[in-house]
Amino acid sequence: MLNASKQLNRCLERRNAAAAVDVRASTARSSRSVVASGMSYAPSTAPSFAPSSVRSVGRSRASVVVRAGEKPWAKLDCRLVLEDGTVWRGTNFGATGTALAECVFNTSLSGYQEIMTDPSYKGQFVTFTCPHIGNVGINDDDMESNDCHLDGIIVRDLSLAVSNYRSKQTLDTYCKKNNVIGIAGIDTRALTKALRDTGCLNGVITTDESKSDSELVDMCKSWSILGQDLMKTVTCSAPYEWKRGTVDEWEFAEKSKLNGGPFHIVAYDYGIKLNILRRLASYGCDITVVPADYPASKVLEMNPDGVFFSNGPGDPSAAPYAVENAKAILGKKPVFGICMGHQILGQAFGGKTFKLKFGHHGGNHPIRYTPTGRVEISAQNHNYAVDPATLPKEVEVTHINLNDGTCAGMLYASMKAMTIQYHPEASPGPHDADICFEQFIDMMKLEAKVKA
Repeated sequence: MLNASKQLNRCLERRNAAAAVDVRASTARSSRSVVASGMSYAPSTAPSFAPSSVRSVGRSRASVVVRAGEKPWAKLDCRLVLEDGTVWRGTNFGATGTALAECVFNTSLSGYQEIMTDPSYKGQFVTFTCPHIGNVGINDDDMESNDCHLDGIIVRDLSLAVSNYRSKQTLDTYCKKNNVIGIAGIDTRALTKALRDTGCLNGVITTDESKSDSELVDMCKSWSILGQDLMKTVTCSAPYEWKRGTVDEWEFAEKSKLNGGPFHIVAYDYGIKLNILRRLASYGCDITVVPADYPASKVLEMNPDGVFFSNGPGDPSAAPYAVENAKAILGKKPVFGICMGHQILGQAFGGKTFKLKFGHHGGNHPIRYTPTGRVEISAQNHNYAVDPATLPKEVEVTHINLNDGTCAGMLYASMKAMTIQYHPEASPGPHDADICFEQFIDMMKLEAKVKA
């Protein structure tokens, strides 16, 4: 028995020795190929160099060689400084330089490209709570406008690999082309919790090491998004026509396959998303898009079947011209407003708006439709809300945000007006609220019958 045990131990020793030789040989071969290829590794893929990282000797594995003087992690060459004095260090991607904006967080798990090209984010940095961003790259089909409108992007992990059949470029390349600064390696969970506790904060993202932290804090405190009319910075410059609906590959609603048709509507562009235009067209609308300050008299001269008031950035109380145009149209044509359009119409009804603590940004906000009790999961992006206590008694609050009880939709029946404080077109987000487009169509159908 003892001899058998000794023999077994000797066999194990010989096998381990042979395995060690095999590991050294395969490591040398892999090292030469890695050095020759010039490969480098960022923090998210940097392997452990501890001996315990060798788990298997059955197959040769590529090893990582760090050249003399190099570090196996990226340099912390970028700062996010907030007005409360906190400093977050990370690695830069996209553009370099210095950017100043309001810092918000978005809880969507997908759709970073649509979020980045949503004009409603003008004047803001977006912190993505989803930790892994950039993995599907950037494609040509999912743009919600012609530009990247947010002022900066904050992520936990910037994907080093892109894997999607539609991808045309990396997120880093896209940000460079559009002069949008990005910072990665930030603890976005901690940052989001801080923003929830304190509310939205002004911030600076910079790669400029010559500026001290205190100088950047002063820069934050000297700026405010309150009172800023940002709609004029993202609106179209002249009216144009739109008739293209959702393509068949992505269509999900049987009732919305008309791609233009019996209704002509005028859409005020406060920062309109392209998928809003597609959904309206899919439900049978030919659309004339007009600038944010287009006179109501010229809109009425077109004699449309309805008027749409779009989403957009900035402070709704800073655009009195938009409120006056809405007042001039109310009661004359069926109207539908979403997000900024909801807030503009709320003021036109006689109400007031106020700024939320940290806003609603994400694709998972529950809304109750009070007439039936139906609950919708909605996509949202706004920092302001309509105060229902300031509305005339004729205005019915039809939708309630179940997270905080704020007004999420209104109906002013005598004025033929409906509004919602979220994105029925989603993109990104759930499709629960697509029915709102159908309700707008029904309102225009009813108006046509009355006139007939």
